[in-house]
Amino acid sequence: MARSSELTFGAVLQANPPARKLVERMQLAERHGFTHGWTFDSHVLWQEPFVLFSEILSSTEQMIVGPMVTNPGTRDWTVLASMFATLNELYGPRTICGMGRGDSALRYIGKKPTTLATMVESMAVIKSLVAGRETTYNEKALRFPWLHGAGWNLPMWVAGYGPKALATIGGHADGFVLQLADPQILQWTVAAVREAATEAGRDPDDITICVVAPAFVGEGVADQREQLRWFGGMVGNHVADLVKRYGADVSMVPKALSDYIAAREGYDYDHHGKAGNPSTDFVPDDIVDRFCVLGPVEAHIEKLQELRGLGVDHFGLYLMHDDIEGTIEAYGERVIPAFRS
Repeated sequence: MARSSELTFGAVLQANPPARKLVERMQLAERHGFTHGWTFDSHVLWQEPFVLFSEILSSTEQMIVGPMVTNPGTRDWTVLASMFATLNELYGPRTICGMGRGDSALRYIGKKPTTLATMVESMAVIKSLVAGRETTYNEKALRFPWLHGAGWNLPMWVAGYGPKALATIGGHADGFVLQLADPQILQWTVAAVREAATEAGRDPDDITICVVAPAFVGEGVADQREQLRWFGGMVGNHVADLVKRYGADVSMVPKALSDYIAAREGYDYDHHGKAGNPSTDFVPDDIVDRFCVLGPVEAHIEKLQELRGLGVDHFGLYLMHDDIEGTIEAYGERVIPAFRS
């Protein structure tokens, strides 16, 4: 997918009951100009997203749906491919796959995240099966016999922060997902992805750049910070892995990422992605401000214009706070129109 002429927007929701409420919020988002509906995919912490995708697709007209993000460890790769292909057969090519190594989903059930190499291998298998092509899996040639004729191109956007992950994304992914809205870190990560794409003989402009971060429209910034401080803790959990691997080498991990986790003592997955997470007390206000998009509409437009200027094609709003509908409506009425030609 080449760089689009307009910034597109996605609503990112946790699959908490009641499931019908999530579907209604996705309908609201589509009515307000959101093109994508994303959900978390951690099958113990939240409800099963692929069941919800079918209902979202049947309840909307054009919305594209997918996990933010899934992984190749909790489901067999052929199961993932079959679910995407079946949804496309039912509703047309309206699915997308956000992919990662399986941080919360696997760690919560006592398993380690998969390797980058395994993730890349799984992506090739999944894409081939959804496209109707034959592929080799477990040393066996496979294709979907029920998929007659050409299948579908399944865009696969990969989330990552570290040097090896960014190089992998540049070499293999259709899109890059950065889970924070900090311009400085965006510049560093996008440059690494594009360099890797060039080295792999790919056109860097063919890689979609996606930023996902909490967004909260309103005047009460202090309250917004408290509700969204969990995000700094979630990001810090990933950064801690990077610092453990690369140490203080700023060429490998930007100082802006590593400094703020110095006071981090651990992470509680029972409160993953939730306001009031006790593992996030170490996150200072300035990190919340940098990683999230807060304040009145004008502040959102200003920050998103900066991100757009740095190459962002798609902005996904983590909507985990007490004014989800209000933020969706504010974006539809004033923010999204600011980015339409």
